[in-house]
Amino acid sequence: MTRIKICGITSIDDASAAVELGADALGFVFARSPRKIAPRDAAAIVGGLPPFVTAVAVAADEEIGELRSKLEISGCQAVQLHGGESPGYLDQLGAWRIIKAFRVRRKGDLEGMDDYDRADAFLLDSRVTGKRGGTGVAFDWRLAKRAAEAGKPIILAGGLNPDNVVAALEAARPYAVDVSTGVESAPGKKDRDLMREFVRAVREFDAGKA
Repeated sequence: MTRIKICGITSIDDASAAVELGADALGFVFARSPRKIAPRDAAAIVGGLPPFVTAVAVAADEEIGELRSKLEISGCQAVQLHGGESPGYLDQLGAWRIIKAFRVRRKGDLEGMDDYDRADAFLLDSRVTGKRGGTGVAFDWRLAKRAAEAGKPIILAGGLNPDNVVAALEAARPYAVDVSTGVESAPGKKDRDLMREFVRAVREFDAGKA
């Protein structure tokens, strides 16, 4: 079954709706973004999540001590790194599960992936100048098959929405999909109907009905 992460959660109402509709993971953005949330505000949401829903902190180029503090405060079980973090940086993160993001436009953007042994999964997002994530822009999903050769689960992001997620799944066959802008009515505000349609499309694909 394809895992579904809904990212950029900023409210208890959106988190509850995402979980009710079938999200496996929720993303809380601590990096600069219209969807940024304070760790203590995230903690108020994370504390009410069911036990099998994973809370993921999204960060970029944080000082390691500061990031560890934010993770502890928020209660997130995993961290998604969107900056230029080195393999050695990941080694300092202790027991947290780590998703290392790579911004992709062409095959060469995947170079160096093999160096990140500590990563538990790789997330592929679109490379857009001036943005580290939440671009709303898709890339060539076939590159995800090349990324899978590194032997880690691949999470597909970048421009996904209810209308194109099935095509993305067919092209890439990822472990998980990550959606943010594609299910929003405004930055940081999720649209319940769009979330429902996104989850439905993924589950129908998984069931062979898409």
